[in-house]
Amino acid sequence: MYLIDKLNDYEIILGSGSPRRKELLSEMGIDFRVEVRTGEEVFPEDLEIEEIAGFLSQQKSELFVSDIQKNQLVITADTIVVADNRILGKPTDIEDAKAMLRFLSGKGHRVITGVTLLTSEKSHTFSVSTEVVFKELSEEEIDYYVTHFKPFDKAGAYGIQEWIGHVAIEGIRGSYFNVMGLPTHRLWEEVSEFVEVTSD
Repeated sequence: MYLIDKLNDYEIILGSGSPRRKELLSEMGIDFRVEVRTGEEVFPEDLEIEEIAGFLSQQKSELFVSDIQKNQLVITADTIVVADNRILGKPTDIEDAKAMLRFLSGKGHRVITGVTLLTSEKSHTFSVSTEVVFKELSEEEIDYYVTHFKPFDKAGAYGIQEWIGHVAIEGIRGSYFNVMGLPTHRLWEEVSEFVEVTSD
């Protein structure tokens, strides 16, 4: 049985308001609806950096636990950007966004996305890391990008699919779509195993 056929047994819920995740999941051929639930996004200070995105995605999934139905499959995700062991979340304003891009300029960083799959019976969390290298950014380039694209809803203050991805990224190692916010290849594999797709 193909994964898409198996998923017809479920009502798929994307627990994220990210337009990039919505776009990517739709392009995977999966039927779903979006339901955003808000809660506190905090993590223990002693948590390893590699575990943070997964922890936050699991935290988001827990908002659905109390009323999830038997035929529902919830997908939640969280993305962080890490450079020099510093975690960059979403910028608070235009100056914060510019400061983040100055910090990323001319160096490599990691984009880590954690994803949690949840049904009424079980849950599973995994994380994917992608390495990205920026060229040296001029103040004019930073000003242009932040002014025109307003990346205030993006971890690290940039979207790889936007102007800055075309002109400023020198290299990438790993999943491009992971940097957008959803590691589609790994998600396909994990969902297939999670819902126990057979080769019948």
